[in-house]
Amino acid sequence: MIVDSLIEKIIEKQNPTCVGLDTSFSYLPEEMQRVSGAEGMAEAVLAFNRNIIDAVCDIVPAVKVQIAYYEALGPQGLSCFSATCRYAKEMGLVVITDAKRNDIGATAAQYAEAYFSHGPFGSDFLTVNGYLGTDGIAPFVEECKQNDRGIFVLVKTSNPSSGELQDLKLSDGRTVYECMGDMAEQWGKGTCGKYGYSRVGAVVGATYPEEAKILRERLAHTFFLIPGYGAQGGNAEMLKNCFTRGGMGGIVNNSRGILCAYKKRGGSYFEAARAAALDMRTDLLSVLGEICAN
Repeated sequence: MIVDSLIEKIIEKQNPTCVGLDTSFSYLPEEMQRVSGAEGMAEAVLAFNRNIIDAVCDIVPAVKVQIAYYEALGPQGLSCFSATCRYAKEMGLVVITDAKRNDIGATAAQYAEAYFSHGPFGSDFLTVNGYLGTDGIAPFVEECKQNDRGIFVLVKTSNPSSGELQDLKLSDGRTVYECMGDMAEQWGKGTCGKYGYSRVGAVVGATYPEEAKILRERLAHTFFLIPGYGAQGGNAEMLKNCFTRGGMGGIVNNSRGILCAYKKRGGSYFEAARAAALDMRTDLLSVLGEICAN
């Protein structure tokens, strides 16, 4: 089961880090930017991504590939996206596609097929937006069951204005994010693996530790994808509430802090990325301790 596989890779590498391949062309070293046209840009981004993957694949369990950076380059960018996902899987990494997809039932089913089944974008996990309700999520859950995949539902996001909607109180006293978390827990019912986590995870930002604590206590069977570490201001101490005893229950994304580490550290971008990933692992483990199954 894919969520078990992710957890086992985290335990094996003692590293709940996900490297975010949110690869803007502007992140590339100057010499790699000396290309022309969308095709040249996409080829340069793919070369950059492959070298990053080679540098970190033995120390991290997963990558998160944000599709918007590839869509910006048009059809060539989508080919780069697909090739990046394939290469990461070939190198033994779990692939999370960050696309935040959702729509009503029939359209959601097409999205699910594109990312999970026989479509062009083979992913292990996909971020989805649950705010259309159950009929927009059920097709993804069904594809997850049939093809051994998983989803991460937006619950409490890391951006500064997330509270404008997500912190509002409902008539039953719950916040909107608590309601969405409860729905994610329910959507995953009956799909738990041997470590007790379901195929339906939640996106919970590191930048909101108190809210994360509430959600961790409510969502016993929901695995967290945790953005906000590093460039967005989150640190290891802030995100510890996302985890259970033994450092279980989540994976922490870091994009710019790893991709652009060479701009601060010097040296080659891929060596700097590896060093940044190792530093992040040290930082996380200093708070979480040894990661082990409870």
